[in-house]
Amino acid sequence: MAAWLTNELVWHHVFMGLLWTALFVALGVVGSVVGVVALALMAMTEGLLIYSARVGHRSAAVMQEALAPIGPPPPGPKFPILHLLFPFLVGRRRGLRKQRDVPFAVAAGRTIKLDVTIPSAPVPGGGTRRPALIQIHGGGWVIGDKREQGLPLLTHMAAQGWVGFNVNYRLSPAATFPDHLVDLKAALVWIRQHADEYDIDPDFICVTGGSAGGHLTALLGLTAGNPRFQPGFEDADTSVAAAVPFYGIYDFTPGGTFGSHAEMYHRFLEPMVMKAFVAEEPRRFEEASPVHHVSDAAPAFLVIHGDHDTLAPVEDARAFVERLRAVSHQPVLYAELPGAEHAFEVFPSERAARAVEGVAQFLSDRWARRQAPVERVLRADSPVLAE
Repeated sequence: MAAWLTNELVWHHVFMGLLWTALFVALGVVGSVVGVVALALMAMTEGLLIYSARVGHRSAAVMQEALAPIGPPPPGPKFPILHLLFPFLVGRRRGLRKQRDVPFAVAAGRTIKLDVTIPSAPVPGGGTRRPALIQIHGGGWVIGDKREQGLPLLTHMAAQGWVGFNVNYRLSPAATFPDHLVDLKAALVWIRQHADEYDIDPDFICVTGGSAGGHLTALLGLTAGNPRFQPGFEDADTSVAAAVPFYGIYDFTPGGTFGSHAEMYHRFLEPMVMKAFVAEEPRRFEEASPVHHVSDAAPAFLVIHGDHDTLAPVEDARAFVERLRAVSHQPVLYAELPGAEHAFEVFPSERAARAVEGVAQFLSDRWARRQAPVERVLRADSPVLAE
């Protein structure tokens, strides 16, 4: 928590440190030995904060290196500087309309809801149908809400004409895996059924999320049509066009980096999320692991992780990407951001802004490729080409 708040609000800390230092200097406290020592300590602190800011600044280059296979970034809107200075403004962009608490399913006697971010911007690339993006919140499968996470990314994409869906799901310990995933698949089916209402392309729905949401994002991308995870709607289309998991967990088995911590099993995963012992039912823990669902049918992936993540081991993300790249027919891109802690993009920072812009570049590229076949058909029917 301390590293997260320091890293992502680093310039705010620098400014406040300079302000307080100027105030104390004006009050004459540096006339004492204690004041001089305090001034020296503050100078060291400011220097370390600026170094941290420089590390965060490298995220732009890292994102572009990860995205190199799809080409240079196209011209487009940057993340607003004003939102970096005042994070509370992030959900208040002009030209966006929100529908809150839209019910999409009833499970275990509870109505499950989502929020919709509806843009007024033109459809990206022209046409009449918009691309859609589902955001899955994190919180260790036990806490969290659709109002708390993904707002910087959803609002940035909506400003470019995408429709955003921030989705809730049942939480443990009341819910037992795969309840969480079942609810998200139900949300995906509901969104497809209401594609006309929101003018979205039902064949181009992408998904993103962080932490537990990153784990569920990867599973949603890799388990399309799996009847085990969509009871009662086994024949429904639950495929996605692309998946962007942030700092996710990809292996629940003891062989994974995350699973190597015995206390994580005994105090959390087994009693609260899985309601099973891994020694007795190892198959269930494999089913909950995205790394055990990789196949050549996977959609395009952009995996994002911080190299200083102290909750979700970065080694887990590296192993997942390696396994997925070995079999997937679609792009599998990986950005490992220097100095990034867990949940680094929950509120806007320079690092979060560069990550959001990178995701926008990746998703926009997938959308452009989706439209390209249509353009080729139109050109093939033109009299010029016929001649």
